[in-house]
Amino acid sequence: MKKNIKIIGFAVLLSVLTCRNAGAETIYLSVAASMTDAFKEIIAEFSALHPEARLLPNFASSGALAKQIDQGAPADLYVSANPKWMQFLLEREMIAAGTDRIFAYNKLVFIGQASHAIAQLSDLAALQRIAIGSPQSVPAGQYAKQAMDGARIYAVLEQEKKLVIAKDVRQALLYADRGEVDGAFVYKTDALLAVNARILFTVPDELYDRVSYPLGLTPSGAKKETARSLYSFIESQKAVAVLKKFGFEPAL
Repeated sequence: MKKNIKIIGFAVLLSVLTCRNAGAETIYLSVAASMTDAFKEIIAEFSALHPEARLLPNFASSGALAKQIDQGAPADLYVSANPKWMQFLLEREMIAAGTDRIFAYNKLVFIGQASHAIAQLSDLAALQRIAIGSPQSVPAGQYAKQAMDGARIYAVLEQEKKLVIAKDVRQALLYADRGEVDGAFVYKTDALLAVNARILFTVPDELYDRVSYPLGLTPSGAKKETARSLYSFIESQKAVAVLKKFGFEPAL
């Protein structure tokens, strides 16, 4: 009899645990590629406090992610590396009203092998292959184009076919770090991850819009308690410490 009671008790406990897991919310995150490492750690910190949460991140260029969401891809929280793509979703009512806010900043730099004597934008004419994220969808590429337009060199480099288009900023970083190109435009935070390449110069701030990272909840995310908790957690001291660790400037 006691054995039967134990079996029944175990079955009830298993049923309760199964129900809890079944009821756990799955949160879909669409995050700009340049936030990959920082957000993986933020997710880990959040998960330690919310072990029941199931977070599924999708890291890609901001434009590609925004278009995926526009086409119906599941997303509860969106992180962009450019306010433009956040506005794109806001206009389509795919971000919950009042949830979009800038939470971090970054800087644009040019990296390459130490052997290249490159110290400013005008020196790029001497190079043959320059990696840049696609200006059509990659914010880092958009900022780089803006800066090169300001220095009046973009059209020349494009005409001479010296620009190597990357799908996102991390691919541009990889090209430069492997030496497959002479240099690449990436964020300062990405440059810190390079093994072989180094920062050759920092792009002057006045030549491009400030690199700003907005985030926002989608309408589906605004309805999920876990998504709202993560959204609030990104303002916490733990999350701010992670952003600083990876070279971002928190928007306090």
